[in-house]
Amino acid sequence: MTLMTSSTFSIYDYIIFISTLVFSTLIGIYYGCFGTKQATTKEYLMGGKNMKIIPIAISAAISHISGSLLIITVSEVYRYGASISLFIVSYIIMGLLSIFIYLPVFFKVQVTNIYDYLEKRFDKRTRMLAFAIYLLSEIVMFPIMAYAPSLTFATASGINPTWSAFFLCVICVFYTSIGGLRTVVWTDFLQFAIIMASLVTVYAVGVGVSGGFLSVWNTALQGQRLQVFNFNVDFTARDSFWGYVAGGPTAVATIIVHQTGLQKFLSLPKYRDCVWSVIHTVISMSIVHIFCVFIGLAVYSQYKDCDPLTSHMVTKHDQLFPYFVTDVGRRFPGVTGLFVAAICSAALSSMSSNLNALSGVIYKDLVCRFLKEQPSEKRGSDILKIIVLVVGLLCTCLVFLVERMGEVFNIILSVNGITQGPLFGVFSLGILFPKANHKGAFYGALGGFISVACIAIPARYYQMMGLIKYPTKPLSTTGCTLFNETLSASNTTLNQDTPLQPNVIFKTMFYYYVIIGVIVTIVVGLIISVFTTGSPVDKDLLSPVISCLSTTPRHTQDGNRNTEAAMELLTH
Repeated sequence: MTLMTSSTFSIYDYIIFISTLVFSTLIGIYYGCFGTKQATTKEYLMGGKNMKIIPIAISAAISHISGSLLIITVSEVYRYGASISLFIVSYIIMGLLSIFIYLPVFFKVQVTNIYDYLEKRFDKRTRMLAFAIYLLSEIVMFPIMAYAPSLTFATASGINPTWSAFFLCVICVFYTSIGGLRTVVWTDFLQFAIIMASLVTVYAVGVGVSGGFLSVWNTALQGQRLQVFNFNVDFTARDSFWGYVAGGPTAVATIIVHQTGLQKFLSLPKYRDCVWSVIHTVISMSIVHIFCVFIGLAVYSQYKDCDPLTSHMVTKHDQLFPYFVTDVGRRFPGVTGLFVAAICSAALSSMSSNLNALSGVIYKDLVCRFLKEQPSEKRGSDILKIIVLVVGLLCTCLVFLVERMGEVFNIILSVNGITQGPLFGVFSLGILFPKANHKGAFYGALGGFISVACIAIPARYYQMMGLIKYPTKPLSTTGCTLFNETLSASNTTLNQDTPLQPNVIFKTMFYYYVIIGVIVTIVVGLIISVFTTGSPVDKDLLSPVISCLSTTPRHTQDGNRNTEAAMELLTH
């Protein structure tokens, strides 16, 4: 195999890529300048509370499937095998927990800001702590979401990734600021179609150049890429089945018990619509994930004898998927442009959803608290648009720091691990434990945040220093030729990333970071709650299941009412 030294867009690629950005921007202009013009806070944040099931499901799915996740999944399959396909188990668990535990509470309370729940259930101090953790997460993640697809664009076009990420952020901030939730949802719908078209096309091309499906499958078997089920109970194992099971609560934390996802589901008029939307979200995410896994197998089939990283054709694993597309897609005009448009679409979707959600939280938790009078609906809508612009531009400037932080995958794991665990833990504490009080919630969340940070931050340092690595499946460079010269035989058979362990706990995977944060938050919260007093709990703030189970005989009538209310919520 002869290695490629450069790759550029054709005119067809530029047309497809630019068209995607133009259409996304036009959708924002349409909803921002015509019709209701997003003139009220309810319209801007909740789409008028009359959104439809499928668009919301697609939007929720694609918001979680960022461009970086697409790239990461393919790279993980290439290096570590198809065990990452077990993420589908996580999605199913997420759907069940969401439908029966978390969404009934949020829908009944009808909060537009998820942190309103914490103030109702606990107190203002707990709410502000959770808001601070959430704000930290979003500000750090926004430039990362933009930088991952910019690596793809840089691989295909040769343009500096930092400046292309900056440009992508500016477009996203513009159309999100003027269009509100409706723009976010309908651009997501368009972008999902582009992503699916790209994945199907890339997979078809990849399988075609690799000799067909059976050839790809047999190559994956020989290369140990189809060893999916690993029931090792070692919590530091990278591909343990139990790690993906633990990913179920993690998915709830990042999609449902999260302002970005919840805001979309609560824009639906009925709880039954929410249930169906969650089901469609799980299906959509699973389909995209399966396509990425099969593409990863095709990538391995193509480079089984010539690893691009070892042969220095890419400098980061994050560039493997883009390199594959530009390599095999150069003989098919438009394929590279479609792929880059898909990766950027996924990034734009995540970024716009997060910006819209973040603006609502900042508006309610910061701006309104400092205003002497509550602003009118029109003025509130204008303030929200300004918040999106200011925060978006601030996060855009942080793009210039991302390239100095190492591989995108590890950054995402660290940030999400530190923040999502305590946030999910404090909401679970309120929804599942009637005895929990405001002091337990505050110190529990604080303890959860500190405990995970004490693990994740050193782990990130060790990863940057190259002290924590995981053994990959076998890789090879026996088929590489560079300028008609065969690469050194010493690099022909590789099993990269021999693990070095300064401390085994620092190898803990992201899913377990979240679980650790949840457990510490709940345990500390319950212990403190036992030794302190709190106010009585409104049963509407508890899961319907918990409300029914916690009913004593002398409160049978109240228990019956709770059961009836829960059934009514689930059937209407």
